[in-house]
Amino acid sequence: MFSHRLILENNDNIIKIFIKVGELELKKHDTPMLDELENGPWPSFISGIKRLRDTHPEARINEMTNDLLGQLEHSYETRKGYWKGGTVSVYGYGGGIIPRFSEVGDAFPKSKEFHTLRVQPPAGNFYTTQSLRDLADSWEKYGSGLVTFHGQTGNIMFIGSTTDSTQHFFDEINDKGWDLGGAGPCVRTAMSCVGAGRCEMSNVNEHKAHRLLVNNFIDDMHRPALPYKFKFKVSGCANDCMNSIERADMSVIGTWKDDIKVDQEEFKKYVGMKGRKYVIDNIVTRCPTNAISLNDDDSIEIDNQNCVKCMHCLNVVPKALHPGDDKGVTILIGGKRTLKIGDLMGTVIVPFMKLETDEDWERLVEIGEETIDFWADNALEHERCGEMIERIGLVNFLEGVGFDVDPNMVANPRESSYVRTDDWDDEAVKWYEKADQKKDSA
Repeated sequence: MFSHRLILENNDNIIKIFIKVGELELKKHDTPMLDELENGPWPSFISGIKRLRDTHPEARINEMTNDLLGQLEHSYETRKGYWKGGTVSVYGYGGGIIPRFSEVGDAFPKSKEFHTLRVQPPAGNFYTTQSLRDLADSWEKYGSGLVTFHGQTGNIMFIGSTTDSTQHFFDEINDKGWDLGGAGPCVRTAMSCVGAGRCEMSNVNEHKAHRLLVNNFIDDMHRPALPYKFKFKVSGCANDCMNSIERADMSVIGTWKDDIKVDQEEFKKYVGMKGRKYVIDNIVTRCPTNAISLNDDDSIEIDNQNCVKCMHCLNVVPKALHPGDDKGVTILIGGKRTLKIGDLMGTVIVPFMKLETDEDWERLVEIGEETIDFWADNALEHERCGEMIERIGLVNFLEGVGFDVDPNMVANPRESSYVRTDDWDDEAVKWYEKADQKKDSA
């Protein structure tokens, strides 16, 4: 263990702050601009890094985080980033590590290598306290101590390792059952919501779907050989807590086909508590398809044929309304955040399919395989699946993966269905005619 002591010196009205760690005096970098990030009501990542610098018993971590703060302050001053990539990997893998080498390493030598390791979380992000302690202990031994739960791809992000320490850290956590996630042009770490473990709105075994997809595409995750990244995300209902529809190249969203289950007595209690006006304003009028009405006796009436399973009414009155029993999933392809052509929402490819039998689960994997294979063969370099679909056209994609056009497919969720494609040219002419009419009337 190391002892810590703050030393203040006042020379020529300049206050210098040192941290004494054992016999080592660590001069702190001045960080006036970073200090501003600690102001305000919200927690700051700067405060976390400072805690590691000032209070951690390991001198190596104190030094590493101190130089990290120094380089970050320098970046703020110059308005330039000084991290460059490279190649860092563990034996047998080509992905899972984000290399970071400093271009100003001479000025900040203790953080001149600051690589990030992506580690796959368990499905649904269920951890034991012991597993978290094991990860933290290993990371303090080989890394900076900085950890993020979770990155945008869903990984546990271990931020700040040297090249030499990377293999040691991986070996230690791998012996305890952990594996690296994806980085680079590969299948990325899948994500799934908490699911039926804590949520009564679940319509599918989210964690089984998550693990099945990851296990089948693990080679594509560890050895990048695709045009760009490909993400799987699984949400148990249309609330889509994983934001899969906007972030996943293939999203699996739980839904149901039969009627919403209604407990009329519970609903009447809710109306009595909140009042009819509140229920009308916050439930009835907010149904996107006007499928809900309130009866004179305060019971609810649902036109299930027109219900689009948006989850709004179930979220407002979870005691009274529940998903039906005929459960399955909707599969969407092509979601992504901004890059080449802006944000893309996932496109419905399979409006509904059951996930009950072994054959059903095999079909889920097949859809992933067919999509990835077609995308790998037809995408441009650094082109996401959704961007490829935008470029080559939806019909070509559907034909390529062997799907028939279905009127239940939607381009904009809850809104527009596709036009029929058996008379594609005629429909295109109609569209341009309508567009010309709008221009003329404007």
